[in-house]
Order: sequence, then C-alpha cells, then structure tokens
Amino acid sequence: MKDNLPLPEEKKLTVIFRLEPGCLGPQGDELIDEFCQAAQANFQSVHSEIVHWNIVPRNDKALPEMQYQINNKNLSQVQAAQFLDVFNENLDKFESQVHKKLAELIDQHLGH
Repeated sequence: MKDNLPLPEEKKLTVIFRLEPGCLGPQGDELIDEFCQAAQANFQSVHSEIVHWNIVPRNDKALPEMQYQINNKNLSQVQAAQFLDVFNENLDKFESQVHKKLAELIDQHLGH
C-alpha cells in the first residue's frame, strides 16, 4: 500500500485533537486558540502522507479528546486502528506519539 502514498485528501485519516485550555496553565483560556494554531502548523508534516490534522480547543467536554474521521465520516477506535494497520502503524503507539509531541510543544510554549 505504501506504493500509493501520499493518499488523496479525501482518503486520509483526519485526526481531530481537542486540547484542554487548562493544559496551558491558569491563563489557558487566553492562550489556547493561539497554541492550537501553532500546534496545527507543527503537526502538518507528521504522517502527512496518510493523516490530516485538526487541533482545536476542547470547549465542549462532551466531545472526545481524540476523534478519527475519513471524508467527514466518524470512525471507531477499531476502524482507526485498522486504517493505521494498513500503513504498519499501531493506534496505541500513534496516540502515544501524539500526546508526547503535544506535551513537548506545550513545554516549549510555556518556556519550560
């Protein structure tokens, strides 16, 4: 399958990551929009051949922190894992890498 990369946009996995304002400290509500834009730009090259990123503030706690879609259709965790498996990626490892990268960006943003 790797011979067909990069995928057309409508076939890429969209990863919606909703970030809690509180992760940026007491002024998180004021910083979250700018941080999400910076994180979005930073993530554009991460798995760009198969993933489209959408990093946004988590203003609605009823929505999941991480959500997967293809062509605006929601996927279950199992479906997302199956998609990534086609490209020799593991969902748990993928999510762990996303969390680690975001933690590093937060530390940079806060000057730690």
